[in-house]
Amino acid sequence: MRELIRAAWVIGRRDYVATVFSKTFALFLIGPLLPLIFGGVFSIIGISGDSGPGPAPTVVAIADGDIARTLAAAHKRVEAPDSLRIEPPTGDLHAQTRRLLDGGDAAVLTGGLDRPQLTGASDALDHLTPDVGTLVDEARDLRALDAQGGAPTKVAVARRAVTAAAPPPRKQTGADTARTGQFVLVFLTMLLCGVLLSNLLEEKSNKVIEILAAAVPVDAIFLGKLVAMLAMSLTGIVCWSAIGVGLYELISHQGLWPQDFTLDTPAVGWPLFALLGVLYFSASYLLLGAVFLGIGAQAKSVREVQTLSMPITMGQLLVFAFASAGVGRPNGHTAIAATIFPWSSPFEMFARAAELPTLWPHLIGLAWQALWIAIAIRISSGLFRRSVLNSAPFVGRSVRT
Repeated sequence: MRELIRAAWVIGRRDYVATVFSKTFALFLIGPLLPLIFGGVFSIIGISGDSGPGPAPTVVAIADGDIARTLAAAHKRVEAPDSLRIEPPTGDLHAQTRRLLDGGDAAVLTGGLDRPQLTGASDALDHLTPDVGTLVDEARDLRALDAQGGAPTKVAVARRAVTAAAPPPRKQTGADTARTGQFVLVFLTMLLCGVLLSNLLEEKSNKVIEILAAAVPVDAIFLGKLVAMLAMSLTGIVCWSAIGVGLYELISHQGLWPQDFTLDTPAVGWPLFALLGVLYFSASYLLLGAVFLGIGAQAKSVREVQTLSMPITMGQLLVFAFASAGVGRPNGHTAIAATIFPWSSPFEMFARAAELPTLWPHLIGLAWQALWIAIAIRISSGLFRRSVLNSAPFVGRSVRT
């Protein structure tokens, strides 16, 4: 075991240094950021283009019968305020007024035409009171003309300022955080695992892999490559995270970050949730990477790699959907089944960390995933021996000896 780990360390250090300290690694880091950068630029342009005046605030007049008809006719003549809706009274006038204001209407007009009262927030009243006064005066003029009683006296619209009711607190279940964490996990895994295919195929084509196999066990080669690519992926994630934090600070200072976009605090807390995210990403990457190495051992060209990897990618999407189905019911049958299945276990356990505070299942889950990582590496290396080394008699004899 010590020799295996030592050989894997040598292989991993070689691959990590050759990848991270190459000129193409910077391009690798920039590649995934380009869609996000372009999306952010076009979003800012869209926000700037839509910064014109929004919809006019709505005034609701509580009235029925002749008063409602007179207000509607007056509004057609003066067209003030810009948006008016008339509703009949439903009994408790104060409760109806509060319901309308809580529903998003700017102000409510009550009291008919003789004792008009406009209720709303102070800033809305400052803007709407003159228009409502014009509306009431026009309605009284129309009523006087209908009654042939001459011109009516002017009345002032009373104001009643109220504070908007705070929305009820949203119950935190962690489901949104769980789904977001799962999406980030599967996106990064699928984005970064493809590097293993091209890496192994390149070394197969120039016979480097056969030279390595003659010197160290094949299991050590696969383990070293997996660990090296995992370290490279974590390096990329650290760089992307630093850039993301900087962009968030810039966007939030400019007031462009949507204020209503918030995530529930995970049940285990943010620091431990982030640590579990790193561990479950590592487990997911190693599990899927072992499968990709097994595929790369069978492929002889880039075309074969693309043909063989497509079913695995589609299968990974199905695994992601399987794990997502258990979100919201962490103790349900679907969630337990997704926890047991090795390739969906990291996603489901990561979602569980957002929903339940218990920690001991994560120790069992990580041990279970480590077992399957060892099995997957063993199977992939066995496929490599049969498909590649058997075609090279000298190397095969060297390995067996």
